[in-house]
Amino acid sequence: MRSLVLSASVILSLLPATPSSAGPRGKKAVRIAPLTAEGMPNIQAARAVALDAATGEVLYQRRADEVAAVASTSKIFVAMVVRRRGIDLEAITEITKTDREYARGGARTRLAVGHGFRNVDLLRAMLIASDNRAPTALGRAVGLAPKDLIAAMNQLARELGLAHTRFSCPSGLRGNESTAREMALALRAALADPVLADIMGTAEVEVRSHHSRPHAIYYRNTNRILHSERHQVVGGKTGFTSAAGYCLVVAAEIAGREVLVGFFGETHKLTRFGDFDRLSKWLKHKWQAPAAAPVSPGRL
Repeated sequence: MRSLVLSASVILSLLPATPSSAGPRGKKAVRIAPLTAEGMPNIQAARAVALDAATGEVLYQRRADEVAAVASTSKIFVAMVVRRRGIDLEAITEITKTDREYARGGARTRLAVGHGFRNVDLLRAMLIASDNRAPTALGRAVGLAPKDLIAAMNQLARELGLAHTRFSCPSGLRGNESTAREMALALRAALADPVLADIMGTAEVEVRSHHSRPHAIYYRNTNRILHSERHQVVGGKTGFTSAAGYCLVVAAEIAGREVLVGFFGETHKLTRFGDFDRLSKWLKHKWQAPAAAPVSPGRL
């Protein structure tokens, strides 16, 4: 993984306002000023953090250590657990009724019961499109029943020193709590794995099932920053539940440096991406601002 780097800043204020998400049906989207009156990025997330991943320096934070639900961003722990257990990426795992049961209440799945998928494609389905049938299937691929997978996720959190991170559900649909800071650090650990880094940095992919009537499934990454030419994204993961709100944890290169960012508890689907845009512009202006020219003593 490339080193993730960042630092602190104060900046100029005349930047164009960026839209948040679409408002209620029939209403125009609200435009959000890029900076607060204090010159800070106008972040809308309830809990947020930006870190220099190389040093751990805090560049921005808001209630960064408050424990709350983290929804599907917790799937990065499933990915790390199965990779550390040596999952065979080319082996085929069949989707079962158990996977269907554990995914109930979540977004529409495209992994059909009775169809087999390469494990690498299940990782893609889980990390790119957040498919909720993939976590338990991946756990089964390394010999872990759902309860054992949850236990392994909790053990991994302890090994990473994440004292406030707790799991009770493989997919993140029910339970699973952490902080913005700890999830940003967890993403750093996940991106140290080149396979996971490649998947989380993939904008779109097509996978095929193994079946007498195979399915071709096209996945587009739910992390919209990946689809913008304005940003160089290393990788990340989105999430949403009613308890967690809209969430995003992402690593990206900004002005030649790599940073870790976490936004949690957003009230609108697109605002987390607007928050990233506002934070990115704030950092760019800080890091790219020319140094003040020295004043000649003879001209005082």
